[in-house]
Amino acid sequence: MAADEEKPHYTGHRERLRARFLKAPETLPDYELLELVLFRAVPRRDVKPLAKELIAKFGGFAEAINAEPARLREVKGVSDAIITEFRIARETGLRLAQAKVMKKEVIGSWNALIDYCAASMSHNPVEQFRILFLDRKNVLIADEVQQKGTVDHTPVYPREVVKRALELNASALILVHNHPSGDPTPSSADVEMTRQIVDTAKPLGIEVHDHLVVGKGRHASFRSLGLM
Repeated sequence: MAADEEKPHYTGHRERLRARFLKAPETLPDYELLELVLFRAVPRRDVKPLAKELIAKFGGFAEAINAEPARLREVKGVSDAIITEFRIARETGLRLAQAKVMKKEVIGSWNALIDYCAASMSHNPVEQFRILFLDRKNVLIADEVQQKGTVDHTPVYPREVVKRALELNASALILVHNHPSGDPTPSSADVEMTRQIVDTAKPLGIEVHDHLVVGKGRHASFRSLGLM
């Protein structure tokens, strides 16, 4: 039997898919892009059915890559190796997005900042409160997650926020948190918490530029909404 005939049927498919990706990556549908990620974790199996199942379950490439390991394991065929590859893909995307804003003047990079916040937070299953610390020139000097909470609440302590700003010698802050429900509309608790942080920071010369709430495909800005 010829060597070509001995190859599994998916070998040629992988070679063709890689070639299409290199030529025009933007033309690949989500399931084929996911196949490329799965190739590394599953070297000897047709992964197209698994890729399609993951897309169907989670709704898209980004949603599958960002899914929690426990939920991924609900899908038959998902191994620890696959979960590792997904985490590598996610972290790669986050670092590329972060590189566009870190150590840069954020007011002039606002859209990139929004994209970074969305990439890092919009798929979190629980609320997460992070702080972007800026220097006197509004250059982003640190990005830190301060608290993680439940599906609809994150405990935030204004004094701890300001204390950390002083430690970093930050002159301004941008507050960011996500709404796992997907709706970025600020709650009354969000508004009150923001007011407390502003009131605590202002006497010490620390300005709060904005508070961003990240949802799924949307965000809300307290500054734009006139809430601060």
